[in-house]
Amino acid sequence: MSESIKGKVAAITGAASGIGLECARTLIAEGAKVVLIDRAKEKLEQLCAELGPTAFPLVVDLLQPAEVSGMLPKIVALAGGLDIFHANAGAYVGGDVVEGNPDEWDRMLNLNINAAFRSVHAVLPHLVAQKSGDIVFTSSIAGIVPVVWEPIYTASKFAVQAFVHTTRRQLAKHGVRVGAVAPGPVVTALLDDWPKAKMDEALASGSLMQPKEVADAVLFMLTRPRNVTIRDIVILPNSVDL
Repeated sequence: MSESIKGKVAAITGAASGIGLECARTLIAEGAKVVLIDRAKEKLEQLCAELGPTAFPLVVDLLQPAEVSGMLPKIVALAGGLDIFHANAGAYVGGDVVEGNPDEWDRMLNLNINAAFRSVHAVLPHLVAQKSGDIVFTSSIAGIVPVVWEPIYTASKFAVQAFVHTTRRQLAKHGVRVGAVAPGPVVTALLDDWPKAKMDEALASGSLMQPKEVADAVLFMLTRPRNVTIRDIVILPNSVDL
């Protein structure tokens, strides 16, 4: 039997587009209040106006440690509490290591790993104190199956998986669940650098998913009975051979 999230408060990073935005829409439709966290102020405000009175914008630059560490009181002030934290924001860098740009790697690794872990650390005291809550990471199939054409991105998602698996065991005694959704290729801003021909071919072949399919998987995770944790949920297009 599923558990309702009606009336609960969720906060989602990277919520101005892609998976984060679709998760916000899905949770709001289920009766939750959602704090959308992103650095795009105008876009956030526009989206929250469209989403209605249970959507709240919170402008945070996740690459600024002080802003991340100060998120919790702002979330609580906006929405009156916190029950679900979705560490969704991320970046993507693919390609051969020998041709890579280490400066681009640093930015991606800081966002995918350091900012994600710091954001969870920032909200944990609240969830532990109330002895309930959910933390969900947007991971990737690349965190489970090493993908040869994206070694640095793969390494970042392996780090996420390690963090999920260890913190889940630490926090279980506090009633806080930790899990990861690990999708294959999804149509998001992370693929903006794909050539148009490659994108068209991928869409035509069915090798890309839409963000809504990932959001539905996240909703499934959050609505399991409290004695059950979905540690990892992998969701792939049928045509992806991984």
